[in-house]
Amino acid sequence: MSTTQSERLRGLLEPLVSAADLDLEEIEVSRAGKRRMLRIIVDSDEGATLDACAELSRVISQKLDETDEMGDGEYVLEVSSPGADRPLTEHRHYVRATGRLAKLQLHESGELVARILTVDDEGLDLEVPGVKGRKPTSRRVAFAEIAKARVELEFNRKDKKEEEA
Repeated sequence: MSTTQSERLRGLLEPLVSAADLDLEEIEVSRAGKRRMLRIIVDSDEGATLDACAELSRVISQKLDETDEMGDGEYVLEVSSPGADRPLTEHRHYVRATGRLAKLQLHESGELVARILTVDDEGLDLEVPGVKGRKPTSRRVAFAEIAKARVELEFNRKDKKEEEA
């Protein structure tokens, strides 16, 4: 059974990422001119800090130097947290997005923009904003109904800490 380079890298790097109390979200190997680019995306429930990414980058770099997984050619290593526009694909992504506004593309009924209130094993409880002065409504969406989902950026929403002050 043949494994791809990404699968071998995942097996090599996942223990290092887990030891840093982070989740390995994505590994991407691509070309950047003559060099290759190894992009590793990590996250956690509290988010991945710049310091955590920098430390993990050092640990991963050392491990890759000890092995020949990247071969002899030059490569650039990038360890970062997911961007704000990352798709929600795993259960943990939805849990981390609780309280945030999300755009859901549903298999049957089109698009829906709503705030994620709670997440369980079957789906999401949402608050759909009211239109033209109407009150928000509640809606339940099962994971099986969701084709795609992303967090919507909100520039004018108060942080929970600001609301409590």
